[in-house]
Amino acid sequence: MNRFLPRTLFGQTLMILLVGLAASQLAGAWIYSGARQEAVRAVGGIAAAQRIANLVRLIEDVPSKWRDRVIKGSSEPGFRVAIAINAPTLMADEQELNTPGLVIASFLKDELPATPARQIRARIFPGGTQLNGPGHALGMHPGMGPGFGYGPMRHWMESARGLDLAIQLTDARWVTVSTFLPDTSPGLSPRLILAIAVMAAIVGLVAALAVRRLTTPLATLSAAAARIGKDVHAAPLSETGTIEVRQAARALNDMQSRLQLMIEGRTNMLAAISHDLRTELQLLRLRVEHLEPPDEREKLLGTIAGMEAMLAVTLAFARDEATTEPRRLTDIGALAGSIVDDMADAGLAVILDTPSAQVIAECQPTALRRALRNLIDNAIKYGKRAKVTLRSNAESVVITVDDEGPGIPDAELGRVLQPFYRLETSRSRETGGIGLGLAITASIAEAHGGELTLANLPTGGLNAMLTLPV
Repeated sequence: MNRFLPRTLFGQTLMILLVGLAASQLAGAWIYSGARQEAVRAVGGIAAAQRIANLVRLIEDVPSKWRDRVIKGSSEPGFRVAIAINAPTLMADEQELNTPGLVIASFLKDELPATPARQIRARIFPGGTQLNGPGHALGMHPGMGPGFGYGPMRHWMESARGLDLAIQLTDARWVTVSTFLPDTSPGLSPRLILAIAVMAAIVGLVAALAVRRLTTPLATLSAAAARIGKDVHAAPLSETGTIEVRQAARALNDMQSRLQLMIEGRTNMLAAISHDLRTELQLLRLRVEHLEPPDEREKLLGTIAGMEAMLAVTLAFARDEATTEPRRLTDIGALAGSIVDDMADAGLAVILDTPSAQVIAECQPTALRRALRNLIDNAIKYGKRAKVTLRSNAESVVITVDDEGPGIPDAELGRVLQPFYRLETSRSRETGGIGLGLAITASIAEAHGGELTLANLPTGGLNAMLTLPV
């Protein structure tokens, strides 16, 4: 079930708000529906009781010969009035009267003039069919023939509640009234559903905008942290937004500043050590040149030369790390072509495969040139010849360098990217180099926000893939 739940903070927060909104709307609709039904029933009952009280007072006040005319004039579909000599038998048992009937009876007792013989009996039942059926307490009244209760009136009666009333007059006769009390339609009417939908849409839209506004800075912080992981010299994050977001951005910027200082201090220390060692080696060379015998002197001078070469590479590496080259739009195809042409003119076995269209990207041209030259040098040195391929898409530029050498053991593919790591254990520069070429290339790729990956080709040889974002 968890796979159907949103995984982003925006999605989860919005889902919680919408679920809470839906629950509150349903609860409100249920409460409103119940209150509306009670209000409609109360108002309808009071209105019917008031009409009946007025009718009873009129019947008692007019002369006896006018009573039939009053009763006939007051009767209509849905409101039948009659005079009975005896009390209705169905209402003889007071224990069978329901609570709404007792409330209406009590109301009528308060409204009508009090007499010692006054009796009022009432019964309320659901639906209006009992008013016309043979089992009705008051029987069939004049005018309530087969045609009564059809069409719109029948639909209204079937959704209402029937009311049977018997009120004893001052002359001991009974006025019987059969009518309907208005009942409510279903609580969730189309209009109410439309109102709930409109309110839910408005609140949902506002909630989505609010949640998006609150979660967007988190995505910005995440992207900034990922960018710093690839390029510690990236532009600092803007410290705007809420207090919490500003504090997080300030902490991230402070961390970036400390990383820059740490890397700068490490690089400067490495450069200083390399420079001092190079000076001492120069003094050592001067002293060794006067040693005898000559064969031992040549061995020592060769060792010193190797150490100087290693320090030169290390010093260059430290200098490049300490220098931040500005980025600019560059034709990557032309840059790679110039490197290949120079190396081909020098008699090296290298070819280039580039697309016909220009590949333009923002980069550090000098650093990228050095990275490509390192990869091509390695391919020619260890794989006899190099094939450089350039491809691009909407998101990245991919430069691959393939050779025809023995490749690298799979367990060593990641380790050769570490500084001063060499597969050849003799420590000879002629056979194994210094161990900084691939490390420098990987560092340049990371500074561009890309990566360097190595893989063995199925047909033999090594594939070095340099991926740079556009």
